[in-house]
Amino acid sequence: MKFVLANFKSYALDLLLYLEHLEKNLPKELAPFLTLFPPLLELGACKSSRVALGAQNAYPAKQGAFTGEITLQALQDRGIQSILIGHSERRLLLGEDPKCCLAKFEFFKDQGFQIVFCIGEPLATRDLGASAVLDHLLDQVEGLDLNYPKLILAYEPIWAIGTGVSAQIADIASTIGGLKTSLKAPVRVVYGGSVQVDNADAILSLKEVDGVLIGKACLDPQALLDIIRISSTKEFA
Repeated sequence: MKFVLANFKSYALDLLLYLEHLEKNLPKELAPFLTLFPPLLELGACKSSRVALGAQNAYPAKQGAFTGEITLQALQDRGIQSILIGHSERRLLLGEDPKCCLAKFEFFKDQGFQIVFCIGEPLATRDLGASAVLDHLLDQVEGLDLNYPKLILAYEPIWAIGTGVSAQIADIASTIGGLKTSLKAPVRVVYGGSVQVDNADAILSLKEVDGVLIGKACLDPQALLDIIRISSTKEFA
């Protein structure tokens, strides 16, 4: 099975009912390939023996005077061991620059978290060609410990996030393939950007792709189950 990561963003969600539905219908063998990233307020609502839960964001500190943030102690108290870092929505809307993203990576790496580190290019960069895209992605991973065994890179072209328009299959393969070749490290790379049931098989069938990061489509638990079943038939290259 390849990775299936689900980012619920800030959409309203009854996580307890969602997990109950999932657990009744999930394939048997999932760990450690399935992680859900619900809204932060839902993280303390319940636990699951079969589904890992992660944080969409956290501040790189054990605890302290960081108004509006969630910190390490709160995550550990809830058994959370996974985190998203560098999502384009946080970079663009909340001004998280490379220095901020790298600081979060270093802190949560030291705590042994699974880290899903998001990278991706704007449309203007894509229009400049494949070489410009690759340079942009490599800039975004500069300074990361690419040999950290719990690191997953999530390639999400910004112009495909939430638009319903995924990148072309050939472009996904060539971009992720080129990235892996350039990194020269055994890092897993998943694809995100309008992943849905009707394109999941084609994306997950690519040998270059190690899984998917799903956004709005995961709000429908049946859609997520369908993608999980597709992923369960795929193997890493």
